[in-house]
Amino acid sequence: MILSVCPNPSIDTYAWLDSLNPRHANRISWLKEYPGGKATHIAMALRELNQPTALMGNWAGSSGMWIKRECNLKGIRTCGIEIQGQNRKCYTFRSNDPKFNNTELLEPGPEFTPEYWERFKQEYTHEISKHELICISGSWPKGAPENAYGELIEIANKLGRKVIVDCSGKQLEQCLQQSFFGLHLNEDEAISLFNTNAIETIISKLSPRVELIAITKGKEGLWLYYKGQLLHANVNIANVISTVGAGDCLTAGIAYAVHNNLSPDMIAKYGVACGAANCLNEDLGILKRKDVENLLPKTNVQPINVNDYAE
Repeated sequence: MILSVCPNPSIDTYAWLDSLNPRHANRISWLKEYPGGKATHIAMALRELNQPTALMGNWAGSSGMWIKRECNLKGIRTCGIEIQGQNRKCYTFRSNDPKFNNTELLEPGPEFTPEYWERFKQEYTHEISKHELICISGSWPKGAPENAYGELIEIANKLGRKVIVDCSGKQLEQCLQQSFFGLHLNEDEAISLFNTNAIETIISKLSPRVELIAITKGKEGLWLYYKGQLLHANVNIANVISTVGAGDCLTAGIAYAVHNNLSPDMIAKYGVACGAANCLNEDLGILKRKDVENLLPKTNVQPINVNDYAE
């Protein structure tokens, strides 16, 4: 099985709003809610691909219970710890007004404590013994250690488990102090780390510590470095409905292909096809397997010479 670790689950919410008038009451005409948080999207994508998966999180209040229940109904086993407060809501506003259509508003979520962190690590150590591959993705609640990702990677390394990471900021900087299996970076995160979006530079800096490197640049597609190969993959889709969660679904596609021992070019294809499938779907952070199956043969993968890329 694949374990998806979501440190900061959310209720992802579409909110339809005709217009936004500052200093006036603004009425939302309709809401639609989904289980959210980056690794939650990964778990839902894996389940849609018929890949057994579990979702581990910090569950707070009635909103946490709702997220767990919705995931359980989709056939995803949930685990983790219960904490005080409420899991956050993340709003995506939909409107005919292009000035704020697809604007996101994110709640802070619950407070984290040192006691919660110790409990979480204990549960995590127990849980990963049941899984061969771990995907850790997304932010942490306020109060979590800045090196939370790094400590979880260290635990997984000691138990011989592969970890794929998707995070940013201090957590990303700290986890890169040690070696681990896989990393998904978008262009903004790469620039923040290395002051460049040059693929060769990023790979040369990461490859001594990270075995699989996935770099995404939006519509330009995916660059995948794995087993000494650099591949560029992309697929054209005519009608992009929503990009929210596309990067998470791409991570899920990579994890699925790695777990099933597929070749590097098929890993790249699954990543791109899953990311693109998410964009064809109105639902937030959710893909449909039939779309992935349709996109896989249309995904173009090209090898790139990397003789001078890795140190």
